[in-house]
Amino acid sequence: MADADSFLDVKGLLCPLPVLKARKRLKTMAPGAILVMEATDPASVIDVPHFCAESGYELVDQSRDGEIHRFRIRRT
Repeated sequence: MADADSFLDVKGLLCPLPVLKARKRLKTMAPGAILVMEATDPASVIDVPHFCAESGYELVDQSRDGEIHRFRIRRT
């Protein structure tokens, strides 16, 4: 991921683990840095935007490629 400062692969993990792992990683990142996370949990399309809104992180983009959901999150 050339446009990411960090990449997190949470494929195969179910709620709430993808969000918990994203929170842990984002806390270690510098403000403005981008985390790209890939998940296969169908609930992630609801959980990740909600997590970002509640935590103050910016959900820059989300997309889907087959069963893989990709999220670009900016640390604020």
